[in-house]
Amino acid sequence: MSIETAPKLNWWNRIANPGQFVIWTKPLLWPLVIVTAVLFVVGLYFAFFNSPQDYQMGDTVRIMYVHVPNAWLSQFVYGVMTVSAVGTLVWRHPMADVSMKAAAPLGALFTALALFTGSLWGRPTWGTFWEWDGRMTSTLVLLFIYLGLIALWRAFDDQLRAARVIAVFTLVGAINIPIIKFSVDWWSTLHQPASVFRADGPRMPGSILTPLFVMFFAFTFLFITLQLKAMHTEVKRRRVIGLQRRMAQGDRA
Repeated sequence: MSIETAPKLNWWNRIANPGQFVIWTKPLLWPLVIVTAVLFVVGLYFAFFNSPQDYQMGDTVRIMYVHVPNAWLSQFVYGVMTVSAVGTLVWRHPMADVSMKAAAPLGALFTALALFTGSLWGRPTWGTFWEWDGRMTSTLVLLFIYLGLIALWRAFDDQLRAARVIAVFTLVGAINIPIIKFSVDWWSTLHQPASVFRADGPRMPGSILTPLFVMFFAFTFLFITLQLKAMHTEVKRRRVIGLQRRMAQGDRA
């Protein structure tokens, strides 16, 4: 087939090549780092110096600017892993399992931070660091799911075989996400119902909502940056392992 008549690869096929994925996304890292840093500076300034105290919680409300974004990301990251699991099982996309593996430790970190900051917020607000209500318990279960998936990745030497097995477990674990989301509606809980994303509009004043959204985007961009970097590292790690195996086979031959 001549060069003129060769079909052009679409973007989906191009990013299926790990080397092309790294080449295409590596220039994005520093811009993402800069945007993330700017968002954190602006968000933290508004959160600590340019937002009012709560009439009931006082300055304790400022924990919300860290807790809520981490709670959001604990579920969002698992959503990314669920999509990656589908890509692994249905399309066998080479970068899907890389994305799934890279996201798991990040999801565990954000979930642990959500639980930790939530306990700090809960002590002065509710009078207790921990309560076995629906939202807290289901979030703790999510942390255990993340840790279990990380352990599974480390238990397999063959990462391709591991990806298919872990993708199935990831999809099963996704059942917990709607439980976390709707737990405040299904059961009696210390957590209040949704106050930001509501059909009738947010219940928060703009002076609180603005820094919350800035911190929301700051943590989200932080995840995107760390996710890309972790995927690059995983691609390079697999290249090294593949090279070592070929060298070992050559020595035996």
